[in-house]
Amino acid sequence: MIQEPKSGRDTEVAFMPEHIATRLTEYITTKQISPEDRVFPLCYTAVRNLVTGLGKKLNVKISPHDLRRHSATYASRNGVPLEIISKVILRHQDLKTTQIYLGKISDTEAIRWMDILHGR
Repeated sequence: MIQEPKSGRDTEVAFMPEHIATRLTEYITTKQISPEDRVFPLCYTAVRNLVTGLGKKLNVKISPHDLRRHSATYASRNGVPLEIISKVILRHQDLKTTQIYLGKISDTEAIRWMDILHGR
């Protein structure tokens, strides 16, 4: 559960692979983290500084939002249904938000999918 998410709701569910959930549970148990405590006491500003700082070292301009968008685009281009991208990866309430978020598809991408859909 994500406490005080950006959406303004009290909590949100974050989905993750079972093996990650198992490792996270082990970490929480080992570190004796109570349910009221944050597992990783990082705020958005700290994460943004970390990501942008690493990007500078690699000579790449990048933000946490770029990583989020890349994850959604990667999933979309690899056939993950839009509903899963919206609910699970991006945690959007509205599918239209996800469609805007992913942006327009290029002509090359449209042609590639037409070939896939028609078995070529």
